[in-house]
Amino acid sequence: MLQELGDKLDVVLRKLKGQGKLTEKNIADSMRTIRRALLEADVNYKVVKKFIEDVEGRALGQEVIKSISPGQMVVKIIYDELTRLMGEKDVPVNFGHSVPGVLMLCGLQGCGKTTLAGKLAYYFRKKGRNPLLVAADVHRPAAIEQLRLIGASIHVPVHSEEGRDALVIAKNAVHYARKNMLDSVIIDTAGRLHVDDEMMREVKELKQAVDPDEILFVADAMTGQDAVTTAKAFSDQLDFDGIVLTKMDGDARGGAALSIRAVTNKPIKFISIGEKVDQLEPFHPDRLASRILGMGDVVSLVERAQEAVDEERAAKLEKKLRRQEFTLEDFFDQLQQVKKMGPLQEILAMMPGAQNKALKNMQIDDHALVRVEAIINSMTIEERRSPQMINGSRRKRIAHGSGTSVQDVNRLLNQFTMMRKMIKQMNRGSGHLRPLGF
Repeated sequence: MLQELGDKLDVVLRKLKGQGKLTEKNIADSMRTIRRALLEADVNYKVVKKFIEDVEGRALGQEVIKSISPGQMVVKIIYDELTRLMGEKDVPVNFGHSVPGVLMLCGLQGCGKTTLAGKLAYYFRKKGRNPLLVAADVHRPAAIEQLRLIGASIHVPVHSEEGRDALVIAKNAVHYARKNMLDSVIIDTAGRLHVDDEMMREVKELKQAVDPDEILFVADAMTGQDAVTTAKAFSDQLDFDGIVLTKMDGDARGGAALSIRAVTNKPIKFISIGEKVDQLEPFHPDRLASRILGMGDVVSLVERAQEAVDEERAAKLEKKLRRQEFTLEDFFDQLQQVKKMGPLQEILAMMPGAQNKALKNMQIDDHALVRVEAIINSMTIEERRSPQMINGSRRKRIAHGSGTSVQDVNRLLNQFTMMRKMIKQMNRGSGHLRPLGF
């Protein structure tokens, strides 16, 4: 979402790095371009004004003028100010000491509250908690059924009651959770197309009735400044505890991510990066600032790899690599683990140098992985273990069975042969081999 802003900042910072020294003029010119880029990204104009003033003030300070690499120092200043703008450090959800801990979601209709409720339940269950989803959006019957389906898909119980109002449902849900040893209650509340008195009254009554440990405001990042305005209205009347930005995988300008923390003075706690139930990330201001400036996000990349990789299987594969026994079966297994890490374009964006022109222009085709899977699945066990036995007639059969062409099969086999040669050369060298490079 913030790639366009990152591209524009990259152009400005490259020019600054090429300067022999920093002057008031080249700093002012750069700040003017950065101001325009931020405004075009739909960042709140007051936030932009303060950000530019802070960066310019530090860039003209003695610490920069005396620096050996003034351009690099400006990059560091912009990184620091972006991080500060978005909250400086991550703020996790605090369930307090009560059991069950209660988390209430609020926001406008269509911002993704119901889907987010399921994602949060999935996330907290992975962290060892036992969540209960609560269908308290009685104004939209489809929301109740949607939450039931989500709960069933992730094996999390859903509390819903026909013909009751949201207040009664929420109270009964907390009692049910306490009785059934469920330690986390996630309440999905009703939304509206815009902020109105009735909606505010209902969520205020819910807050008073169940006394949630935290209230999270759910904002659609694609609505830009509208999300910021709505967040401010909710903050003034409800005083929520944190923000979740949904649809961060969209192609909108994304200014909400840079504005909403500064305007509301409330921390962003999660960002939703896709429709799947596992596509929810804790928000780390420093990591997003790093991605915007093309410095990558190695920490998040390693965390994803650790979640995707089975250590026991990885150790077995490392032994096979050392013995040069790597087969197409092993390759297929590694492919499944890479897929768990997310779309390849997303993984690439986390690597340092993501703003590099060659990397940026690289076209990543996730469907190519599907074709590779289909080809390997169309092989017999013997063919996967001994690819050298695959002759012309076998290649035709594999292509026909996988819905691909003989050229596709040949390409995969050639790439696999090259990979095995590379593994052989690495074994002759340092001998440091780890699956997935970690």
